[in-house]
This record gives sequence, structure tokens and C-alpha cells, in this order.
Amino acid sequence: MMPDLPDPEQIVFSGGGLRCFWQGGFLSRIGQERTLTPQRMTGVSGGALAGAAWIAGIAERLLDEMSSAFEERDHNLDLFDADSDGITPHQKIYCDVVARVMDDAACAKVAQAAQFQIQIAHPPETGHPTLTGTALAAAYEAELHTVKSPHFSWAEKLGLQAHLVDANEVAQNGRLVDLITAAAVIPPVFEPPLWDGKRVVDGGMADQAPMPAPNEGVTWVLLTRPYKRLPEMENRFYIWPSNETPADKIDFTDPRKLRDTWDLGVSDAENWLSA
Repeated sequence: MMPDLPDPEQIVFSGGGLRCFWQGGFLSRIGQERTLTPQRMTGVSGGALAGAAWIAGIAERLLDEMSSAFEERDHNLDLFDADSDGITPHQKIYCDVVARVMDDAACAKVAQAAQFQIQIAHPPETGHPTLTGTALAAAYEAELHTVKSPHFSWAEKLGLQAHLVDANEVAQNGRLVDLITAAAVIPPVFEPPLWDGKRVVDGGMADQAPMPAPNEGVTWVLLTRPYKRLPEMENRFYIWPSNETPADKIDFTDPRKLRDTWDLGVSDAENWLSA
């Protein structure tokens, strides 16, 4: 129960695409009752954006901006009627929203905040990053449904190399927007960009809930879906939505589902606080 949990020294923002708006709603409501001051935080995939927005105090602004962007789309994919965004609008919409929301003021707050690390992953160099990334994404989905855990073991076997990036330093250097968008690249929907000269794919394909480095103290792991197999670790608490989130991982057409997902996070937090 929430009142019995000690305040976190670490918060992990797991991946989950648009389901990560649950994290924003959950923490916004908890923050009305308890002041959370974690020493270390990590984010991966959509959780990288959710974590950065929470740190900067603009999670609700992110919800508004993303919802407004979705108002302009009524489809996710059209192979026969591609527009200036290509056959999928996801990458442009996501990058545009991140750039608007994570402005200079927001990035300055992240730069000055407690330790924040973002996980990214590099596919093996084959000369065909999109095809390679697509194959890795397929392997990730298979592992996800087989292992039923947010933590995977297949990544290194297929040559996927994941690591944590110091987001505070990146924010100081004016590159936080690029890092956040690079952290949420899901081929073939997103084209793998470059980070420090190497192709990048979604870091969540290596681990949906990467622990900070160093990894010490009470940790809240904010998941965006339930898992059947969660490791039992002292001082580590996995927290997830009470029901399936209304928002799908990459459905960019329905702003109502974003707000409903946020509201589910608020409702779950209220239930925990009143338990």
C-alpha cells in the first residue's frame, strides 16, 4: 500500500510509449500529498520523456501538447496515401512535441536536477539500420511475451548494446531533445537516428526498466503494464496500472485516450493514498 512505502531514493520510468502518460498522472497526484526527492532516476523509451517532463515540472503541459498534436491526425498508417510525413507520422509528431515541450527552461531544470540517466541502445552494424532494428524489435516482442518480465536477456546475444547516458550533462550541452527522441526509436515506425556517430534504437528493447548506476536504496519502478515475473529485490517496489491503459503504445490518433491514461494514473494514486 502506498502509505507504507518509504519515499524513493530512486525512480525508474519504464518504457511503454504513450502508456507512459500513466506515470505522469500517477506522480502528479502523489506529489500533491508527498514531496518526492529521489537522488537518482532513469528513463527508457517513452519513460525518458515522462521522466524528463516530471523532473522539469511540465508533465501536464506535455499531456496538453501531445493531445493537441493528435487532434490533427485520424490515421497512423496509409501505404497508399503518404503525405509529407511519410507513411507513418509518428517520428515527426513525437520529435516536434518533444522540441516544443522540452524548451530551454525545461532543459535547464533537468541539467540542475538530481542524477537522471536515459538508456539508449545501438543495433549491430549491418549497413541496414532500419531492417536490423526491425528484426531486433521482433525479437524483443517475442522475448516480452515469453519471459513476461520487464528485464530481458536476449539483447547481447543478438548484438544489441545498451547503455545509460548522463542526461544532466546532455541537458547542459543543449542536446537533451535529441537524446529523448533517440531513446524512443521503434523500427520500422521510426528511422534509427545517430547518437555520437552510432545508430540508435529503442533502449527498452534491452531492458524495459533499467536500474540507475549506481543502484542503491529504495527504488520505485513505474511500469506501464503488469508482468507475471518480477524479481523480488529488497527495497525495490514495482508499481503498475490497475487496469490496461486506454492509450496504445503507438496509436497517435486519439487524444482522449491519452487523457484517460493520465486519469487512470491519478485514480490509481488516489486509491493508494487512501488505502
